[in-house]
Amino acid sequence: MRGLLCWLVLLFLLQPWESQLQLAGPRCHTGPLDLVFVIDSSRSVRPFEFETMRQFLVGLLRGLNVGPNATRVGVIQYSSQVQSVFPLRAFSRREDMERAIRDLVPLAQGTMTGLAIQYAMNVAFSVAEGARPPEERVPRVAVIVTDGRPQDRVAEVAAQARARGIEIYAVGVQRADVGSLRAMASPPLDEHVFLVESFDLIQEFGLQFQSRLCGKDQCAEPGHGCQHQCVNALGTFHCTCNLGYKLAADNKSCLAIDLCAEGTHGCEHHCVNSPGSYFCRCQIGFVLQQDQRSCRGEQHPRPPTTPWTVASEGSNQRQHLAVSSLLPAIDYCSFGNHSCQHECVSTPGGPRCHCREGHDLQPDGRSCQVRDLCNGVDHGCEFQCVSEGLSYRCLCPEGRQLQADGKSCDRCREGHVDLVLLVDGSKSVRPQNFELVKRFVNQIVDFLDVSPEGTRVGLVQFSSRVRTEFPLGRYGTAAEVKQAVLAVEYMERGTMTGLALRHMVEHSFSEAQGARPRALNVPRVGLVFTDGRSQDDISVWAARAKEEGIAMYAVGVGKAVEAELREIASEPAELHVSYAPDFGTMTHLLRNLRSSICPEEGISAGTELRSPCECESLVEFQGRTLGALESLTLNHILWGWWRGLEGK
Repeated sequence: MRGLLCWLVLLFLLQPWESQLQLAGPRCHTGPLDLVFVIDSSRSVRPFEFETMRQFLVGLLRGLNVGPNATRVGVIQYSSQVQSVFPLRAFSRREDMERAIRDLVPLAQGTMTGLAIQYAMNVAFSVAEGARPPEERVPRVAVIVTDGRPQDRVAEVAAQARARGIEIYAVGVQRADVGSLRAMASPPLDEHVFLVESFDLIQEFGLQFQSRLCGKDQCAEPGHGCQHQCVNALGTFHCTCNLGYKLAADNKSCLAIDLCAEGTHGCEHHCVNSPGSYFCRCQIGFVLQQDQRSCRGEQHPRPPTTPWTVASEGSNQRQHLAVSSLLPAIDYCSFGNHSCQHECVSTPGGPRCHCREGHDLQPDGRSCQVRDLCNGVDHGCEFQCVSEGLSYRCLCPEGRQLQADGKSCDRCREGHVDLVLLVDGSKSVRPQNFELVKRFVNQIVDFLDVSPEGTRVGLVQFSSRVRTEFPLGRYGTAAEVKQAVLAVEYMERGTMTGLALRHMVEHSFSEAQGARPRALNVPRVGLVFTDGRSQDDISVWAARAKEEGIAMYAVGVGKAVEAELREIASEPAELHVSYAPDFGTMTHLLRNLRSSICPEEGISAGTELRSPCECESLVEFQGRTLGALESLTLNHILWGWWRGLEGK
C-alpha cells in the first residue's frame, strides 16, 4: 500500500509537467520531420528517474504535429546493447506512441552511447525503418538523453552521423560528461547541448526544444515566394512544385516537366508528351501491350489511319510488306526512343540497355547508377572507405596516417608496451565462442607494432587453473603471435579469475618471462577477457596489479559481472571497462581498446616512454654519461694508486 501511494504521488507530481508542455502553446506545425529519441536506460538511471524521462517523452509528443506527412517519431533505448522501442514507420497516431513508451522496460546495463549513435545512423534513420529518402530533404533530428559517461568512443561516429545530415541534440542529466555531450552534438553547440541538474528539471530542455522545433511559420509569411507550394522545416522553409513540374534554378518558381525528355518513360517505341503526363505509341505494324509501354508486331497488321497513311491500298500493302521484310534487321536503338541512360544495344528481341564501366543497371532496365565501390569488403580499407565517382579512397581515424599502400593505417609506432592478455577459457565460453575470442585477440594484435623493441605480447588462459600459452619474450613479430594464438587449445572447466590475476602479477611481467626492466619505463598493460562471474576472490590481486603499476583493462561479454569488471580495471573505470552483449558483437570494442592501449592516441597505458631526442632526455642522458665518465676516471686513479702500493 505504501509503495502504491509513492507511485501515485510521483505521477501526481509529474502531471503538471505533461500539462505544461502540452499547454505551452499551439501544436507545432513544423512541416515534415523525422525525429528519433535515443534514450539512455543504463543501470545508473534509477527507476524513478527513468519514469520521469518516460513522462518527458510523452509530454513532448503531445506538443508535436505527428503524422505520416508531418513529424514521424522513432524511439530507441540503449545500455550495453541497443533496442528499438518503435521505428519511424511504426505509428502515425500519438496514442499508439504513448502506449509503447509507457510499456518501455529499461535495459539496466552499461552505457554504450557510441553504439547507439551507430544504430541510429545506420538503422533508425534508414528508409526501410520509415525515414524519408534524402532527396525529399526532410530534416533528420536525433535527441540523445544520457546521464553518464559513455563506455565507448562517440566523437567519430557522431561526426559520421552529422556528415550524413543528422542534426544531433545532446541532453545530459545530472552525472553526464559535458565533454562527451559536446563531442556528440551538432553546431552551434550552445543550441544543441543541454545540461540539467536532475531528471526533475528535464522539462526545461523540453520547452526549449519545442520552441526550437516550432519557431516561426515562415510559409505563413507572404514573402516566401514559392510559386506552387511552401514547406516548413526547422527554422526555415523550402519550395516544392505540383505534379508534372520541377523546381527552377531560383528554387522558387516551377517549370513544366517534359516527361519524354527525361528518358525515364519506358516507352519501347515512341513517347508522346502531354502536360504533366505522357503516353506511349508504337510504330506501324505494332500494337501497344497491356503495360502501355512495350510493343508487339501484329499478326495481320493493317496500318491505322494516320498522317503516314499512303494514298492507295496497293501502295499501302507494298509498304507493309517492305516493313515486314526488314523486321529481322531492325536497329531498335536507331529510333532514339529507347530511353537508355548510357548505351543501347539492339537484339532480336528489342533494345537492351547497357551501362558504362563503373556503373550498374538499375531495376528499371534503363537507368544507370555509379557503382559504390565501398559497398562491400573488396576495397581493402582498414578503417573507412569513401566513394568518389568511379573510384574511392581510404581514410584513417584522427591521429593515424594512411600507409603507402593507400589502404592500411599506421600502427602503434610510438606505443612501446608490454601487454599480457588473460583469456577466460571456462566451460561457459563454449568452443565456438572461444574461436571468436582468439580472432578478437588477433584483431588487437593487428593494430600493435609487435617487435622486441616495440610491443611485446604474452597470452595466459585461465579456467580452474592457469596456463601461460606464450610469455612476453617469445615472439618478435605480429605474424608469429597470431599463429600462436590460433594454436591455443580450449581448457574448459571453472572461472578462477583471481588465480589468473595472481599469476599475471607474480610471473607474467617478470624479466624471466620477457618483460623489460622497470628502469626502461616501458608501460605494462594487462587485459582481462571474461564472460562470467569469478569463482574465487579477485579483490586482493586486482588491487595488487594496480599497485605494481600495471594498467588494467577488463573486457566483459554476455553474463560478465560489471562490478567485477570495474574492480579489475584501472581508474577511471569508464575508460578501462568494455562490454559486449554477445561474442558476435565484440568487434565494436576494438576502436576503444586501440585508443587506450596506444599511448599516442588516448590515455597512456602507464608512463609514456620519452623520446631520446627530447630536450629533457638529452640533459638526462648527458648527466648519466658524465657521471659514468667521472666514475671510470676515479676507478682508473684508484687502480693506479693500488698498483703503486703493491710495487712498494
